[in-house]
Amino acid sequence: MLKKLRIKFIALNMATVAVVLTVIFAAICVVNHRQSVATVDGALNQAIAQASEHQGRQMGKDALGEGQPESGNGQAAPDDGEAGDSQASDSRESPAQAAEQAGAVVDASSGVAAPPTIGGRERSGGQVIPVALFSMSSDGAMTALGRYNTASISQDVLEQAGEQLAGADEGFGSLSDLGLFYMKRRAGGVMYLAFADMGSASGWRALAATLAVVEVAALAVFLVISLFFSRWALRPVARAWTQQRRFVADASHDLKTPLTVILANTSIALEHPERSVASQSQWLESTQHEAEAMQGLVGDLLTLAKMDEEEAAAQSGAARPALEEVDLSDVIEGEVLQFESVAFGRGVKLESQVEPGIELPGSEQRLRRLAGTLIDNACKYVDDGGAVDVSLSRAGKQAKLEVRNTGAPISPEDLPHVFDRFYRADKARTGGAGGHGLGLAIARAIAEEHGGTLTASSTQAEGTAFTATLPLK
Repeated sequence: MLKKLRIKFIALNMATVAVVLTVIFAAICVVNHRQSVATVDGALNQAIAQASEHQGRQMGKDALGEGQPESGNGQAAPDDGEAGDSQASDSRESPAQAAEQAGAVVDASSGVAAPPTIGGRERSGGQVIPVALFSMSSDGAMTALGRYNTASISQDVLEQAGEQLAGADEGFGSLSDLGLFYMKRRAGGVMYLAFADMGSASGWRALAATLAVVEVAALAVFLVISLFFSRWALRPVARAWTQQRRFVADASHDLKTPLTVILANTSIALEHPERSVASQSQWLESTQHEAEAMQGLVGDLLTLAKMDEEEAAAQSGAARPALEEVDLSDVIEGEVLQFESVAFGRGVKLESQVEPGIELPGSEQRLRRLAGTLIDNACKYVDDGGAVDVSLSRAGKQAKLEVRNTGAPISPEDLPHVFDRFYRADKARTGGAGGHGLGLAIARAIAEEHGGTLTASSTQAEGTAFTATLPLK
């Protein structure tokens, strides 16, 4: 069962991490793609804005008579930005001047347009995505605006794009079959079409591949971590499972033995129906003794179940049972008196030092159970002729109850587990004074129910001591 539980634990962790990483990495890729598309959109808009701005300035110069010189037939020469053909450009405007007007850097020594300057605090801010810019006439003919082009489109692709966009609405879009982003916009009375390759926004693919490798590596590392932590996380479960199986075996033994005795006694009594009850009293007394032992086991289980239910109800906000003012000094003295005959029969010296007048809010019945369990446990495990010492005193705002006995100490391996349910140091279940492994668990639950603690210490020199601390108010 534990192996299956561990596999489920690891599978659940791995599935959770895989889903979380996949969602996060997918979101990163989506954001990266949208940012790339937004960058392309901005580059296309910038190209159209530059062309439109230059066109507006050129029209202003023409209106003032400062524009392009007249050609030989008395007409103004066309702007190369609109014609897109170097043969139609103004003979008085060199390519370097055209590049300078477009925002490029011109080498003063050669007069040749140089690449845009990159880096530094005062960057040019020019577009870095290759853009092909065209103007579209009313009949659908497209003219390249060469001055603003940083990319070129083959004629057949351009014709297909023109056919698809002739009747399209203005705005940003894509032509997936042609691998192009486009921006169609009218500015200054001119319809502009700007194109950029869809590869400009495909950086997310490489990012996705990298993140996929990172996710696989992260899952491999997390698998190793999960394998380690699954062992650590399931240790309490394994320990509880082992203790519960041991308890089932022990409880079965403890129930089977009295049942066997009861059945045997009943059979003997039934074999002689003519005999009187008095003549068969030994069988009846034996039956009663064994039945009382069974009743004690069942009572312990019911007590634990009830305390667990009360604790769960308190954690969910339900009110705890009402507490009464208990004279703990009287409770301890009464329990000591109950065990004096037991100690005397074994030759054990039972001593008590009880400070009078110690009162605290709680349940008298359960506090008696706490004290009785500790004293009974000490009397069971004290060596013959040894001593049991019971003390109750104030320690600040707390009452301190200590029960100490001489005898063989509890082993360091067993000491951390003496308060665990169903735990017994006598794992062989050889009988003797050992109970069902529930008494100390109930005692600790009672101490914690009253807001206190119950601890144990055991050494060869000082014996075994159980110390309960309970708040006075």
